Amino acid sequence: MLSDSEAAELLSFLTCHTRLDVKAQAMECILGLSGHRDGRRFLHSKPDILSALFEMTSDPSVAIVKDCFHVFINLSADETLHKVLVSQVCVLPSLLKNLVDPDYLFSDQICTILSNLSRHEQTCRTVYPVLQEQVGMAKLVEVFCDEGYNPKANLHYIGPLLSNLTQLQDARNQLMDRQRCVVQRLLPFTQYQTSAVRRGGVIGALRNCCFDHAHHQWLLSDSVDVLPFLLLPLAGPEELTDEENQGLPIDLQYLPEDKKREDDPDIRKMLLETLLLLTATKVGRQTLRDRNVYPIMREFHRWEKDVHVSATCEKLIQVLIGDEPDPDLENLMEVQIPEDIEEKLKEAYAKEQEELNKEAEENKRQEDRRTDEMDR
Repeated sequence: MLSDSEAAELLSFLTCHTRLDVKAQAMECILGLSGHRDGRRFLHSKPDILSALFEMTSDPSVAIVKDCFHVFINLSADETLHKVLVSQVCVLPSLLKNLVDPDYLFSDQICTILSNLSRHEQTCRTVYPVLQEQVGMAKLVEVFCDEGYNPKANLHYIGPLLSNLTQLQDARNQLMDRQRCVVQRLLPFTQYQTSAVRRGGVIGALRNCCFDHAHHQWLLSDSVDVLPFLLLPLAGPEELTDEENQGLPIDLQYLPEDKKREDDPDIRKMLLETLLLLTATKVGRQTLRDRNVYPIMREFHRWEKDVHVSATCEKLIQVLIGDEPDPDLENLMEVQIPEDIEEKLKEAYAKEQEELNKEAEENKRQEDRRTDEMDR
């Protein structure tokens, strides 16, 4: 690791006026430091170096700026550096200003940094008010949904940023402002084939919105109609009866033989979790039953090979075909669970996850054996 004198010398090179070859060598050193834990720990103790480095994101050399952003992506991926980046280096105002500049060359790198910084709730609470003041959730969604907004960037990582921001109640309220049609603009991206990052980010944001049970009826109503956008990625080409088709949302009826399901198991699981959250309220359960969700889930369960996704599907099916709870338990999100029962539920969940992991490992071993036999 660098000594104090070496760190001081390195700092002296981090200016826009330094000769390009010298800056390039300094950047190479810092890139190396940012790539491993001890190096990041060292940089954490040198906020003056980090501040100088952030100033160099305005350097006239595109190569130097690119390296700077690479460093900040590495640093922002380390939770221990979040506080120094947002509070001491104060990266947020400049990042947000450049993010909404339609001509900025490094907007994708900024999206990644902001996504990293907002991943954990504590730092997200620092990121959100600055973002809301400088950009606003509605504007962020507008930029995200306009695929030609910045010809030099794809902005896919605004998706995970939106998902992270919706950890917070205030962000969810902005997204579900009934007067502004914000959340509705995100719905088509549940089937966005170009990027799983964008797709997963949107679905993560929708899942977070469904934690607010007061909005379930509105989300399922014609004003938003979220259900087809959650179901279609899970639906396959299987032939359903006329009766089953007629009960489904129109977009789910008589799907073609080449219909493909979502290929990312993590995204499939998030979609199921979102549907499961909607069944926590009576209006949600009734809507999913009335719109004939069960046949889609039945065929999906037959198709699904991932044990974790399959287990989530089974929970949803149990709710759909089960009896309604007692009147005082209709809203499952408001049920008060005694501490001893909650502890038992946690233990049961942990045991279930352990069994699922064992099953997944066994399935992998069998698959590996089959592959070895084929290779022979």
